[in-house]
Amino acid sequence: MLGVGLTGCAAFLVAAAYAPSWGWLVAFLALAGAAGASVNSASGRAVMQWFRPSQRGLALGIRQTAIPAGGLVAALTLPHLGFEAGMLFLGGLCLLGGLAGVLAVREPEETQLPVEAVEWTLRDRKLWELSFGSGLYLVAQVAIIGFVVLFLHDQRNVSPAAAAGVLAAIQVGAAVLRIAAGRWSDVLASRAVPLRRVGVATALATGAIAALTGASLWILVPVLVVAGALSMSWNGLSFAAAAELAGGRRSGAAIGFQQSVLSGVGAAAPVVFSALVAATTWRVGYAVAAVFPLAAIPLLRRLT
Repeated sequence: MLGVGLTGCAAFLVAAAYAPSWGWLVAFLALAGAAGASVNSASGRAVMQWFRPSQRGLALGIRQTAIPAGGLVAALTLPHLGFEAGMLFLGGLCLLGGLAGVLAVREPEETQLPVEAVEWTLRDRKLWELSFGSGLYLVAQVAIIGFVVLFLHDQRNVSPAAAAGVLAAIQVGAAVLRIAAGRWSDVLASRAVPLRRVGVATALATGAIAALTGASLWILVPVLVVAGALSMSWNGLSFAAAAELAGGRRSGAAIGFQQSVLSGVGAAAPVVFSALVAATTWRVGYAVAAVFPLAAIPLLRRLT
């Protein structure tokens, strides 16, 4: 799945680089995203099989640092590349990832269990609560990560390169916090307790952004970095919780379902957030985004 998905993603990104029209560009990018999504369930299932429960939080936390690491690479390189070169660069990285999956990823024979029907996964109420609770967390993450460069450039007159540097700093902080949160969950033998506490911290930090939108950049930028890192720190915990709820036979389907919910929220959140900011202010947009992680806490109370 890693090899086929990432190789397909690479091919569609190369096609996007030479797209003859806007419509073809959108189509190729959509197909690239769909093909590349295979990495989530496939790599999560692999980690689930390779590590014991007392190690999975840290292992999946390290695995989840791939996202901020990729964001860091993108923030540091893409602003300096043209569109065509940028798409080819991303396609090359995906191709390397696909080759690595084919050559290096193996599932231990002793863990190759019979696979249960997917409908049993979808009947798990706790998985639904976890998935939609995680989706509410994602709103604050999208509001910060997806718009921090635009906010700093348009609202605070920060240069695009400097604003991208802030995004890069957020990604570094997120990588550190994902590993730390994973290890914390191993020590506590609980994914839910750190997950809930991270949600409260993210809500407070996002609210601080709303309160400080007009403050000095010396104050605002550190708050953006901390809030952005916190908003990304929960993903590994949620990933591990979904896999462990389902068990080895259903882990791929459970992770796939959770990631599909997050993809749906991730598609809607930037549209709604940008419309809200356009109709009101950045302060109102971030204040509303801060409410969503708190709204997720009741959904996560049944998790242990």
